[in-house]
Amino acid sequence: MAEASEGRFYDTVPLFDAFEGVADESNYRPLPDGWLLAVADIVNSTGAIADGRYKIVNMAGASVISALMNALDEKAMPFVFGGDGALAALPAAMADRARNALSAVKTWVAEELGLELRAALVPVTDIRANGLDMRVARFKASDEVFYAMFAGGGASWAEAAMKAGRYHVEAAPAGSRPDLTGLSCRWNPIQSRHGAIASIIAVPGPLGNGPEFQALIADIVTLADEEDRGGHPVPELGPDPRFSFKGIDAEARAIASRGRRMLARCWITLQTLALFVCFRLNWNFGTFDTTRYRRDLADNTDFRKFDDGLKMTVDISAERLKRIEARLQQAAAAGVGHYGLHQQDSALMTCIVPTPMARDHMHFVDGASGGYAVAASKLKAALARSNAAGAGA
Repeated sequence: MAEASEGRFYDTVPLFDAFEGVADESNYRPLPDGWLLAVADIVNSTGAIADGRYKIVNMAGASVISALMNALDEKAMPFVFGGDGALAALPAAMADRARNALSAVKTWVAEELGLELRAALVPVTDIRANGLDMRVARFKASDEVFYAMFAGGGASWAEAAMKAGRYHVEAAPAGSRPDLTGLSCRWNPIQSRHGAIASIIAVPGPLGNGPEFQALIADIVTLADEEDRGGHPVPELGPDPRFSFKGIDAEARAIASRGRRMLARCWITLQTLALFVCFRLNWNFGTFDTTRYRRDLADNTDFRKFDDGLKMTVDISAERLKRIEARLQQAAAAGVGHYGLHQQDSALMTCIVPTPMARDHMHFVDGASGGYAVAASKLKAALARSNAAGAGA
């Protein structure tokens, strides 16, 4: 009963549907002290991306969310997808199941994707003991899907603690497999229609923990909103249906062991072919409404989020992007914020679709040539320069 009561906390967090609300502290609620953060990321993701493995890196990041959702039987779990990793919040009563899921994902990512996944379970009480907080809000992306937004500095602290080797989750024995039901990676990169796909990360600077940083976020969102559909990188009726054989292979690795993988590839290919035929010819199939699914696919994406800072992957014109970067540079010069920005010509979509017959399928968007991972490395470099300048002053 206690677990159920704790688990329902997230349901009590109010919804907001205007994205600029991420800068409004009244939309956030403190996570209960009895909760944990499940944190994970790919070691040397920028190296893997440089080798052209960006789709696999995104698949690995999304697998953390899929495994936790299935292990905890909690689709409404508060989480955020970070491109090369993920963060989720959960009651302490779910810790054992979460640990087992993370352990299995670590092994699966190593054996099937050839990547190294770090993972940790961080108590919220430890975050607060270090003078930070962990607050959550719920942004309504569509009528069917909402996404968690996190503030308070706790997410960044938890990630740093994980990278320092604290709260470590060990890998499961060889051959262990997480339940990745619903994880899908079938789409080819989505080409920019307005000029460039920009992945942007903006975090508070030394003078940016109050209204000044909130004003920066509001300004960036307003500038992006000037673009058609707010710079949404996915077309209103979804991306053009084109096969991604790399995506089909990655999905087969997620749902089937080696001995059964050929059958899984055939089944996924047939499903994908049927879906794309419906898309091309605008056919409905039984209760499957093609037009509604295409609209939901676009509406249910997480192309904007807040995770101790603003993260956006937007399709935007060169002129608007120049204005956004100028505003970010102004904030950096004033000590209000730091940022990382990476441009590419396409976006990438990874999905959790338990069944296409339901409308609550979720779609995670990142830049297709590095996205958030490269933006984060640029942000890290900017922070290092700022710290060096401060030390020399």
